[in-house]
Amino acid sequence: MKEKRIREILEKIGNVRMAVYGDFCLDAYWIMDPDGSEVSVETGLKAEAVAEHSYSPGGAGNIVANLAALKPKEIKLIGVVGNDIHGRELTTQLRALGANTSSLIIQKEDFDTYTYTKRIYGEEEGARIDFGLKNRRSEETDKELLRSIESALQQYDALIFNQQVMNSIPDPGFIEEANALFDKYDDSIVVLDSRHYNSLFRNVIRKANDVEVAVLNGKEVTPRDHIPLSDVKKYAENIFDRYKKPVFATCGPKGIVVADDKGLHEVPGILLTKKLDTVGAGDTTISALTSALAAGIPPVEAAQFANLAAAVTVQKLYTTGTASGEEILEINRVAVYNYRPELAEDIRMARYIRDTEFEVCDPEVPGRFGKVKHVLFDNDGTISTLRQGWEQVMEPVMIQAILGDNWQSVDTATYRKVQEQVRHYIDVSTGIQTILQMEALVEMVREAGFVPKEKILDKFGYKKIYNDALMEVVNKRIEKLHRRELGPEDYTMKGAISFLEALREADMVLYLASGTDEEDVVREAASLGFAKYFNGGIYGSQNDIKKYSKKMVVDRIIRENNLYGDELIVFGDGPVEIREVVHAGGIAVGVATDEIRRYGLNPEKRTRLIRAGAQMIIPDFSQWKKLEKMVK
Repeated sequence: MKEKRIREILEKIGNVRMAVYGDFCLDAYWIMDPDGSEVSVETGLKAEAVAEHSYSPGGAGNIVANLAALKPKEIKLIGVVGNDIHGRELTTQLRALGANTSSLIIQKEDFDTYTYTKRIYGEEEGARIDFGLKNRRSEETDKELLRSIESALQQYDALIFNQQVMNSIPDPGFIEEANALFDKYDDSIVVLDSRHYNSLFRNVIRKANDVEVAVLNGKEVTPRDHIPLSDVKKYAENIFDRYKKPVFATCGPKGIVVADDKGLHEVPGILLTKKLDTVGAGDTTISALTSALAAGIPPVEAAQFANLAAAVTVQKLYTTGTASGEEILEINRVAVYNYRPELAEDIRMARYIRDTEFEVCDPEVPGRFGKVKHVLFDNDGTISTLRQGWEQVMEPVMIQAILGDNWQSVDTATYRKVQEQVRHYIDVSTGIQTILQMEALVEMVREAGFVPKEKILDKFGYKKIYNDALMEVVNKRIEKLHRRELGPEDYTMKGAISFLEALREADMVLYLASGTDEEDVVREAASLGFAKYFNGGIYGSQNDIKKYSKKMVVDRIIRENNLYGDELIVFGDGPVEIREVVHAGGIAVGVATDEIRRYGLNPEKRTRLIRAGAQMIIPDFSQWKKLEKMVK
């Protein structure tokens, strides 16, 4: 999303009045003392001891916390607590969030505040202690709740109807009377998230996960079942056709599917590389989604906004976190989207332009080529293979840096764990500047704790070690070129030079951008004989991330040439350049090259590039004449 648009949404949310009906719960965290307490005189048993304890709103209370972080004009609560210490603590905390608790009913009999007490023993969580599982809401409580719901439908901009606790609505008549109110106030925004009674509600906007939309379609599935995205789209569309209200189907890392009167829409998930905690992500989603809808934001944009908010909270470990406006703005600046995940993983779904090896990922892209004036190429792995195998050089450098003096003596399990971490990072960071990869390495070294603090190098120190190892390989290859033992054709992708030459003859402006140091890029391009084609310039790392990034190159090309979307195309084998051009509205062609053979498809690259947003995939430039006709 554009930052300006997010700021507009946040400003509009500041004027909305939100109401929340739901199961308001208290989450209790008891950190148990390993030493325990005294032996009880009465029982003869050693008592347990609590070293620390804390409490926070859960269930619908967490929705309130998430709403509060977005700073709407007002938040009204509709629910029930018991006449107990837990209810008083929960009410106090909800008021501290700025919520109006005048409709938070205290039922004095047959109702204990829903409380979930988690006992933590070191790194392990013990058996939970739950309160309120046998609650019975009274007839008078239900009537008062319904009166409050009607009042909210009359006076507030939106109502979140949240149900999470099993048997929390024991009287079916309550749901029917709520439905009658939703029919009466048909124009009101009511967003439902119900774990156990979803199918019983009508005339509401639904926020449901992929499994829940399958169940609503009569499918017998479990929470652990994988639901294909194609099926989720079909299920969401069916639900919309049935109820004629927008449906938001959340699919975890695959994003959100939206079905409304404009059709089906797919909001891609956000690729997150850190350790995640998904507890409470649904609460964040419905809070941000409903706030945006209440502010008059169209469903698809509301889903995009909610998607960003959820990506903030899942990165907050060991807490049901919230997402503030500033945090949403920040993650939007660095968000890496997970496009077309099922196509990326299943090559059987691939569709090709007739008589070519060009896979079309976005059906609209073939019609966009005619306006291209400027062409951006990545270097390593796209045109040049001089640095082929850099990953195999970087991997041992990183592993040795993390393990330090222990790298040869550490046990196999630890070594494999570090190796897996390194391989994953290299995979997701392909295409970014080397200095940024080394910056991440410094953090990995610190977090692992194998190397004493005083022996940890800075990013420049680790870059030198890596670069020295890599350049030993590259220089040997360049020497073979200079001795004419091998020619440029042995270190360039099939058809790449011919394609560059054809584009220049067609008066295209060509640019070369690499995460490699600029002086090395220029030298290697000259050695292979293709530097002369890049009349727009050759760009490389400056050792200072403030002075160079592929995003800066893309922005500069667009700004200096006053380009609009389809006038810029990128060819690259790394996710970074693909993402940046997609984000800028240009055309992104993923070059899924096999760098060893220098032609043919690399399936792993294909997966990575489609996820990054590539609208078309080519295996190499061997069909450059057909490609030239498309671009021209």
